[in-house]
Amino acid sequence: MALRDQAYQRFTRGLLAREIRAGQFVSQRELSEITGMSLGAIREMVPRLEADGLIRTVPQRGMQVAQVDVNLIRNAFQLRLILEREAAAFAQQAPEAEFDRLQEAHEAVLALAARAVTAALIARAQATDDGMHAAIVDALGNDIISNYFRVNSLKIRLIRQAQTRIDTTLVVPVMTEHLSVIAALRTRDPVVAATAMAEHINRARNRALGVEYEAR
Repeated sequence: MALRDQAYQRFTRGLLAREIRAGQFVSQRELSEITGMSLGAIREMVPRLEADGLIRTVPQRGMQVAQVDVNLIRNAFQLRLILEREAAAFAQQAPEAEFDRLQEAHEAVLALAARAVTAALIARAQATDDGMHAAIVDALGNDIISNYFRVNSLKIRLIRQAQTRIDTTLVVPVMTEHLSVIAALRTRDPVVAATAMAEHINRARNRALGVEYEAR
């Protein structure tokens, strides 16, 4: 793997670990320290980050990680809706065993949440959330769509850091909401599946925009 690709992967891990935050100004040297990569690798990585909309160069101030504002929220969730609604319409063709796996993962989180919602459980719920969406998109078998999805997911991650990260109050309703999506996929009806996914993503967008979340 090229050094610039390694640097990109480590940058994304920094986002996931919240070592890199939305709106943060960073220098190439700071990115080198965060990622553990050489300055040369960082210089090669920066154009890719700029092309993906994850960083922008501000004259006389340096590089700034994408800011979370209304435009970013609307644009990122609109792209997410386009990709995942289409993916859900096709993912209903996935093997029943895959639906079983996803359902069991969510039910396990809910069973633990009935006892106590800990920091470890919140992290597990977030991973379960992310894993379900990635699995549905990857079921399309289209590398181009999967790559767009993953870049957009990084922007969603920035938004989550600021506004929509799963917290104590959201573990149960979000996991329950996901189970509704999985149930819709099991119907094998592409319209039902796409509608359920669209409703789920729109609720997540509304949370990010400050609209009160209501569990079904």
